[in-house]
Amino acid sequence: MARIAVEESLTQISEALKEKGYDVVALRSESDVEGCDCCVITGQDKNVMGIQTTATKSPVIDASGMDANEVCEAVEQNL
Repeated sequence: MARIAVEESLTQISEALKEKGYDVVALRSESDVEGCDCCVITGQDKNVMGIQTTATKSPVIDASGMDANEVCEAVEQNL
């Protein structure tokens, strides 16, 4: 199954993805995205000071305003 990096504060989303059989890793630093098929972020640190560099070519899902089911659907659509 796909490997998904999820920001630590998104506990419910991590649990929902694990229930669906995904390999979930905590996203704490840039190195955590290595080998991941998709990343889920809170969106709080998105585009800080207009800087938009990314550490991965994998899809990045901004979970702000979404519930766990919506994030799971977005992950499935991006894989």
